[in-house]
Amino acid sequence: MLLQRIVTTSSEVAKTSSRLAKIERLGELLRGAGAFEIETAIAFLTGTLRQTKIGVGYSLLQRVSSAAAAKESTLTLADVDAVLVRLEGASGKGSAKLRATALRELFERATQDEQEFLFRLITGEVRQGALEGIMIEAVARAAGVEAARVRRATMLAGDLGLVARAALTDGATGLDQFAIQLFRPVQPMLAQTAEDVSLAIAQLGRAALEIKLDGARIQAHRSGTEVRVFSRLLNDVTQAVPEVVDAVRRLAVPDVILDGEAIALRADGSPLPFQTTMRRFGRKLDVDTLRSELPLVPFFFDILYAGGRTLIDESYERRAAILADLVPESERPARLVTAVANEAQAFYDRAIAAGHEGVMAKSLDAPYEAGSRGSAWLKIKAVHTLDLVVLAAEWGHGRRKGKLSNLHLGARDPAGGFVMLGKTFKGLTDELLEWQTRRLLELATEREGHIVWVRPELVVEIAFNGLQASPHYPGGLALRFARVVRYRLDKTAEQADTIETVRALHRP
Repeated sequence: MLLQRIVTTSSEVAKTSSRLAKIERLGELLRGAGAFEIETAIAFLTGTLRQTKIGVGYSLLQRVSSAAAAKESTLTLADVDAVLVRLEGASGKGSAKLRATALRELFERATQDEQEFLFRLITGEVRQGALEGIMIEAVARAAGVEAARVRRATMLAGDLGLVARAALTDGATGLDQFAIQLFRPVQPMLAQTAEDVSLAIAQLGRAALEIKLDGARIQAHRSGTEVRVFSRLLNDVTQAVPEVVDAVRRLAVPDVILDGEAIALRADGSPLPFQTTMRRFGRKLDVDTLRSELPLVPFFFDILYAGGRTLIDESYERRAAILADLVPESERPARLVTAVANEAQAFYDRAIAAGHEGVMAKSLDAPYEAGSRGSAWLKIKAVHTLDLVVLAAEWGHGRRKGKLSNLHLGARDPAGGFVMLGKTFKGLTDELLEWQTRRLLELATEREGHIVWVRPELVVEIAFNGLQASPHYPGGLALRFARVVRYRLDKTAEQADTIETVRALHRP
């Protein structure tokens, strides 16, 4: 398949606001892809690369993109993917020259619109509205299978390209291979935000309330004596968390998958700040020293697999009972099951008094919906916070002169792109300003006066006092008194809060 087909489809999808039209157009393209092209096509159409890291910066792309464009389309998906594989594998002496040469040769073979697409693809700027949710439905349409089956397989495999290839080559039977497997991490179940405890109880009825721990999300897998631990982003962090490994090995079950949090606590049992816990997950670790200085405590709140049995389709009430049988109370968050709003409020108040950020309210009937930010789990915090994406930043004034300060904040639009909700420079320490400026300049895509536009990759947790109608922003809403709480380096832009979540919080 020629790259030009991807470019044309991307453009057509970007021009329509119809979800059904997007799905149909994407499905049509996927039906025409060869088996070996499907994973690359999926990646390009969702604005990503199959390769983890190709070592190409913005300045190099600017240089090579000035190459004269080809007059006709000859590049195939396989051609482009092969170059990206070479870039990913380049290391050591001479690797910079190899990258520059390979990338320039690629751009010289591309037509002008292909060059523009490749530039945006590599910089993460392809925003044609083919996010994973839409692409899942397009794969289902192309393969003639139920979207729910593709969605479930993707959640369990963590790789839509792999699932798409199975569905498009072998149909529904090809999806049967995707089940929970030990040491293959599952996308974590996520939560929506509820305004307060009484509303959560009104929505869920009799529900389980758990203390919301402000730690690092972990997923622990065990088979015999082997234990591996994965982060929220499904990265293997086993070496960084020996306390978690030890805790899982102590359990009287030979094989298990647990969902939970690892958190650093003070001597009195109150939680240390999130940033302190995250020191244990740095790239360069002196684990033994950090373990003695900053021990982690694991708390497990869900169980996905145990004793050879998959549990994600069981009700949460049943999973919680199994968890309680296998995991000691000291390694489970405090919990209350109630349908009484006053009891729920008292539990919430105790959690806040103990220094925690709030509570989780969970439907007792719900299965574990991996990767889903559904209404079965609701988070209630002491203040409203949203995980938003930084779209741009403005150069500061006064003591902030020379620093990128005022952040442009956007919520994720499931149909594609981001919806701006406002700006803030509040809550930024001098140290954070320094780091923020360096990081945003690395992500810069263009400059317009005092504004630096960036690739939408950084997720920042924003506290705010409410929402107000605003004609100045495309979503019609703006944050009131927004302030930075922290950067969420453990989250991707795909895991940011959606504009639907924001609208649900707004009370006109």
